[in-house]
Amino acid sequence: MAGKYDYLVVGAGLFGAVFAREAADAGKKVLIIDRRPHPAGNIYTEERDGIPIHRYGAHIFHTSDPEVWRYACRFADFNRFTNAPLARYRGRLYHLPFNMNTFYALWGTATPAEALARLEIQRREITGTPRNLEEQAIALVGRDVYETLIRGYTEKQWGRPCRDLPASIIRRLPVRLTWDNNYFNDLWQGIPREGYTRMVERMMSGIELRLDTAYAPEMRSLAEKVVYTGSVDSFFGCCLGSLEYRSLRFEEERYELPDFQGNAVINDTNAEVPYTRTIEHKHFVFDRPEVMKTEWTWITREYPLAWTEGAEPFYPVADERNTGLCARYRELAAEDPGLLFGGRLGLYRYLDMDDTIRAALDLARSELQQ
Repeated sequence: MAGKYDYLVVGAGLFGAVFAREAADAGKKVLIIDRRPHPAGNIYTEERDGIPIHRYGAHIFHTSDPEVWRYACRFADFNRFTNAPLARYRGRLYHLPFNMNTFYALWGTATPAEALARLEIQRREITGTPRNLEEQAIALVGRDVYETLIRGYTEKQWGRPCRDLPASIIRRLPVRLTWDNNYFNDLWQGIPREGYTRMVERMMSGIELRLDTAYAPEMRSLAEKVVYTGSVDSFFGCCLGSLEYRSLRFEEERYELPDFQGNAVINDTNAEVPYTRTIEHKHFVFDRPEVMKTEWTWITREYPLAWTEGAEPFYPVADERNTGLCARYRELAAEDPGLLFGGRLGLYRYLDMDDTIRAALDLARSELQQ
């Protein structure tokens, strides 16, 4: 017998917050729970020594969806942060995404025609349909870019050789024959001036929220429907088998320096370096002089990990085996019309923040129009 809520939303991250907001605005009674002691999920930010810290890695909002942009701006005032990451390989720095700056550093090519000629020669190494990530990457950007900027980083991130990874992971790589270092092509881009936590809190304003509260099966009776944003296999007790994920460990460090690396994000593409990237948080809020003028700074290094029970699942490993298993869990979920899944873990799909908002809005609309 259903309880006093129309919807129990499990997870106070971006997907859960958007769905809950839409349901509450439609007059529905909503309860949000989250096992963590804070809201906002993986986009949680906190102030430390006056510097906003992205606790679970760098998050830069970007979208070309006008409705999603307008929706996000209802809850946050965004700066115009431009993501222009660098990559470090054997002591040298290269611009990302792959553009004329990258090719000039690699080959000394100074015109688009020269760079394109080098790329086309190297792409010819792969004939036929690429069979794995390594072949796919070389077919797109050639051997030099692959060995310098892709191979080490990717193998650290996924914990296996590129030859053992599906080509689908890297079907598209941004390649530009311009000197533009903006990583994203989207029309809108930025970071909330007050941080993502405040943005999500505004989304959940007036909605009942219980933190430090893990979902348990008996909670199913609290509401007519459950919107679950945790891992889909864990909801069912992994009864069909466990899906695979990749996890991360974050190592934070304070330096008594006004600036540590001069950029928000620097990837380390050397296979021998155990972390994939270093984030310097103050550069995300370049428009806040009180932060930029501090004589100290905070950095975070990201270390990829194999996921084990109890660790935080960050990235679905969407290979053939896991995709098939996920489809079986979806069939199981479809047997209960009062059960809805969403978010990166619930859908077992990699989602950017704008994708997450779009998916939550679409689900809410389909639900609330019934």
